[in-house]
Amino acid sequence: MSDNIILKAEGLNRYFGALHATKDVSFEVPDGQMRAFIGPNGAGKSTLMDLICNRTTPNSGKVTFLGEDITGLAPDKIVKKGMCKCFQITQIFRDLTVYENVQISRINMNKKAYSFLPVKQSYLRDEVEQILEMVGILDKMNTVSGYMSYGDQRRLDIAIALAMEPRLLILDEPAAGVAREEAYTLMDLIRQLAQKRHMTMLFIEHDMEIVFNYADEISVMSEGALIATGTPDEIKNNEFVKKAYLGGMAE
Repeated sequence: MSDNIILKAEGLNRYFGALHATKDVSFEVPDGQMRAFIGPNGAGKSTLMDLICNRTTPNSGKVTFLGEDITGLAPDKIVKKGMCKCFQITQIFRDLTVYENVQISRINMNKKAYSFLPVKQSYLRDEVEQILEMVGILDKMNTVSGYMSYGDQRRLDIAIALAMEPRLLILDEPAAGVAREEAYTLMDLIRQLAQKRHMTMLFIEHDMEIVFNYADEISVMSEGALIATGTPDEIKNNEFVKKAYLGGMAE
């Protein structure tokens, strides 16, 4: 595998009974890229992301991350190797403060997740505050996270992921559920973080304006298969993709 390739999928197949959710999907992602995965509902995008981080085990195929075969590796071990996923529905501890949410994530990465000793508020404080400042919610660090706006909860979700020090971050519809202006602000933040921390990003998105404005490269799925990959301009001008999915959205 090329030194520049951070992630490689080879022939990923996943069946759910008679449903062929992914069909022999193969692709490579260069280090530092923002890659969007698009396609209609049921195209297999979310299943593919789950196969990559082994939240779902493939029936056949292989995933290589940072030059290592991680197929079948436990999800928590994959996180420790530098791959993290933010879900479409935020995965936060709603009854804990913003600060405590990120602190827990940092403790886990410092291998103290199973300590029975009480954790001091000051433990890893500088690191936690730095992460919260990066995502723009340092001023809300003492707020109970369940009382924040959904946009700020999305930022917290990203902060929790950043605390795990990912090389590859997977985002499932990061702009979903927020107003258009907030969606662009959030995507600007994600791109800045990717550049600053030298992260590779994979994201699923249905908003084509977001996709064409932020993706370096786009992979298109339909009925479980990967039908095209290219730059935003190449995908916009791909007649097969237009007929299969984009329609007038690429005009």
